[in-house]
Amino acid sequence: MAIRIGIAGIAGRMGRLLAEETLAAGAVLAGGTRRQAGAAGELPAPVLPDIDALFAASDVVIDFTHASTAATHAEAAAAAGKPFVLGTSGLSAAQEAAVAAAAQRVPIVYAANFAPGVNLVLAIAERMAAALPAGQYDAEIVEMHHRQKVDAPSGTAVALGRAVARGRGTTLEEAGVESGRDGHTGARQTGTIGFAALRGGQVVGEHTLLFAAGSEHIALTHRSFDRRVYATGAVRAALWLQGRVPGLYDMKHVLGMG
Repeated sequence: MAIRIGIAGIAGRMGRLLAEETLAAGAVLAGGTRRQAGAAGELPAPVLPDIDALFAASDVVIDFTHASTAATHAEAAAAAGKPFVLGTSGLSAAQEAAVAAAAQRVPIVYAANFAPGVNLVLAIAERMAAALPAGQYDAEIVEMHHRQKVDAPSGTAVALGRAVARGRGTTLEEAGVESGRDGHTGARQTGTIGFAALRGGQVVGEHTLLFAAGSEHIALTHRSFDRRVYATGAVRAALWLQGRVPGLYDMKHVLGMG
């Protein structure tokens, strides 16, 4: 029997792509939720009244909606005993803790980015950071997104920062962050990880990790040209979750790198 996938926010731009990729994968589109009532064009599945109804109708739910709903939706997954794929960025520490708590009861894939290429870049970034001493190579992360994006730095940029910190045997919080430089800021602090967020136009997503030393610069860049790559990866994660034990997973597990 084909897996039934539900889409939170099915009427949105990502929701529609997720619906298309669900059907392309041969899964059943169980339904979706939407933020507002009323017509918004023809949708390929029934719109259900709330997230609890969506979990009841689905074998797994995919959610790319908003950070403010992440904890509530994760708790709904745990209450329903159904797997959950969460692709929302900008979660607070408390919201991430709520997702982790729900993952003790059901399997959840929570990732900063569902593009396979980005996850390979994250793995490479960690290895590069381990090989390039923090005292000699400054790490800077530059990202650019469309003008509508509300969080900065992006979830993927933060994931890159965390990968660099892991490679250096520390955490992003312990290493320290440099961002929003303006005015007389003083010299750059050794070992910190810098972030710069650019916003404009309709850029899907661009991320560059730069290691800068006195004698050389090394840049690692990923560019997304179509949001569909995120939808394809999320549906792949939903299919992968079937039969998994409770736990908090990410795309490296889905891709066989975890």
